[in-house]
Parts: sequence; structure tokens; C-alpha cells
Amino acid sequence: MALPLSILDLAVIGEEETAADSLAASVALAQRAEELGYRRVWYAEHHNMPSIASSATSVLIAHIAAHTRTIRLGSGGVMLPNHSPLTIAEQFGTLETLHPGRIDLGLGRAPGSDQQTLRALRRTPSSADSFPEDVLELQGYLRGESRIPGVDATPGKGTDVPLYILGSSLFGAQLAAALGLPYAFASHFAPTALEEAVALYRRDFKPSVQLDRPYVIAALNVIAAETSEEAQEQFLASKRLRVSRFLGRGRTFTPEEADMILESPAGRQIVQMAKYSAVGDPAEVKDYVDRFAEHAGADELIVAFSAPDRKAALRSAELLAEAHGL
Repeated sequence: MALPLSILDLAVIGEEETAADSLAASVALAQRAEELGYRRVWYAEHHNMPSIASSATSVLIAHIAAHTRTIRLGSGGVMLPNHSPLTIAEQFGTLETLHPGRIDLGLGRAPGSDQQTLRALRRTPSSADSFPEDVLELQGYLRGESRIPGVDATPGKGTDVPLYILGSSLFGAQLAAALGLPYAFASHFAPTALEEAVALYRRDFKPSVQLDRPYVIAALNVIAAETSEEAQEQFLASKRLRVSRFLGRGRTFTPEEADMILESPAGRQIVQMAKYSAVGDPAEVKDYVDRFAEHAGADELIVAFSAPDRKAALRSAELLAEAHGL
């Protein structure tokens, strides 16, 4: 059987688009992913980012779940230091109650925002220090085994929404192994520690009620097009957009300016972030995806379609599904 494929939908708000445009596109992508046989679609929590529309992650999941029938939906992830575990248990318990058997809860430790935004969220950098304890508290609410006497999540209690630990370093791998939870590595933008983190996770994994053996989800970028040349053009356009997004501070660079920046140290760092990218025609993309899955030791791949426009990204999803044999 082909390795399961899933989608990380970044809910990007493109140039001259509104948040409503982005959210409508997310619905369309999830509906098409369901038809094509993708296993799940995840959405990430970001705050104070004008180019990303998934800040209210659980609300977005609820909307898309109401417009799909079978595909799993979840967070990739909820940044738990920004919330109380009880609140997240209630939100995702509600989602699971409304859409039973379809909801995932991926958890991250990073704030997903800058220092000023942390302040606006009523959080501090030290909030991340209690992440392991917060995960256990959240898990207790969802299992109906609350760690806070007299406090239950309603809805949530007994829903057993499956938890996933997200990470881009060894910390998440260690925690996922210790708790016996699935581990998802953010290699689509933080490729450096992939091999070491997965090896550590598999070596130290302890079976749990949720999971009896290690389960690794590895992320990568995909741009598939009818021809290799077309895919490479889209890849270059995508890198230019990243330059404006990460380094522009409100301004948009011309293609010539972006290309010059890509040759600078800061630009090369942006290129390195996209190290794991399958770019090409369907055969080339399938070959890369197969090799990456083996390299990552993955049980499942989650794909960010990084083409620079909606139509091209949706076409990437279709071409990859066909080539991969979903």
C-alpha cells in the first residue's frame, strides 16, 4: 500500500486577497482532498500574521468539517502555551462530539508569534516551560480522567481525541516518546534535526493507551506541475514570495530584488528552510516523495503545497494523489 498522504493547509492570504478568500479556498482544498483520498488536513495556529488566516484554528476546523464528510481534520498545531488545557479540551471535545472519528489534536510548544503578540495573548515566554504538564492535563480531560479534582471538560470528557506532538527539535521527539504519542516533524520549514529527532523518538518510544508503537509524520513541500519547467518556475516564484513574507516588513520586492536577496545570507536561510521540497512533473515528484519517506523513516507524510497561486496548488494536490496512487 502507498504511504498515507495528508495535507498541511497554511491558509495563506495571497496578494490582493481577503481572509474570506483564503478560508473559502481552504474549504475547496479539503473537499478535493477528500475526493482524492488524502488521509487528513491540518491547520496551524498563527497570530498577528497578515498573510495567514488560521489563527482561530478550532473555528476553522469546525467550518471545514461542516463542509466535508469523511476526511480527518485537525490542528498542526495548536500552540498549547497560548491556552489553558481545559479550554482546548472543551473546543476539541466539541469538535469530536459534532464530527465523531474525524478530529485530530496536534500540539506545539512554540508561541507561534512575537513577543508583543505574546503579551496581547496574556502569555509570557515562560508559558512554554509547563508544556509537558499541560499536555498531560489536556489528555486527562479528554479521557475523562481529570488531573484537577472536580473539573471536567464538557463537551470533551471521554471523547479521547487523539493527540499528536509536533516539533522541529529534539524536545518534541523526547516528549512524544515518553508519552507514547505520535510525532510530527516540521521538516517543511525546519529540516535540520529531522533524522536525529526521528531516531531518538523511535529509540525511546514507550507504548501507551493511545499508541502501541512509534508513528512518525514527516512534512515536506510539494510543487507538482505538468512539466518540470513549469514546476521550477512556480518554485522560484514561491521562494520570491517567501522573501517578501519573511524579510519584507510590509514591502513587496520585485523579482529582481528578491533574486538578489536570495543570494544573501538571509536569503540562503530561506532557501534552506525549503530543503525538503518535491518539485517537478508527476514522475519526478513521486520519486522524490518516495525517497524522502525512506530518508525520514516516516509512517505518513504531510504535504504543504507551496505553489504561488491557488489553482497551481490545487493542481499539485491532484497530480501528487494520482502519481502516489491514492
